[in-house]
Amino acid sequence: MDPKRQLKIKTGVLKRSSKEKVMYEKEVVDQTAKVEKMKEEKKDEHDIKKQIEVLEESKVMIPDCKRRIKTAYLDLQELVTKTENDLGDTEEHKTAKQLLEETKLED
Repeated sequence: MDPKRQLKIKTGVLKRSSKEKVMYEKEVVDQTAKVEKMKEEKKDEHDIKKQIEVLEESKVMIPDCKRRIKTAYLDLQELVTKTENDLGDTEEHKTAKQLLEETKLED
């Protein structure tokens, strides 16, 4: 496969995985607030239980996203290093390097 295309794909994977993590973190905050509000309003226990299940599912996805981000980061980092001499001046390479610099890996 064309190295430029590989850079674009791997950059996209890292971007998408990072966005998913942010989305799940926001969903956990929103869902927690929703559950608390339902408890305060003394809503049906069954409804509260279902919303807690949704909350737990979102919480479980965060570590999975972190794992995928780390994998995508390492893959992209390896490709950037390999293609430095051939593609160092291309837009794809610059974008990939910038994303690597901006991405914070978490344990």
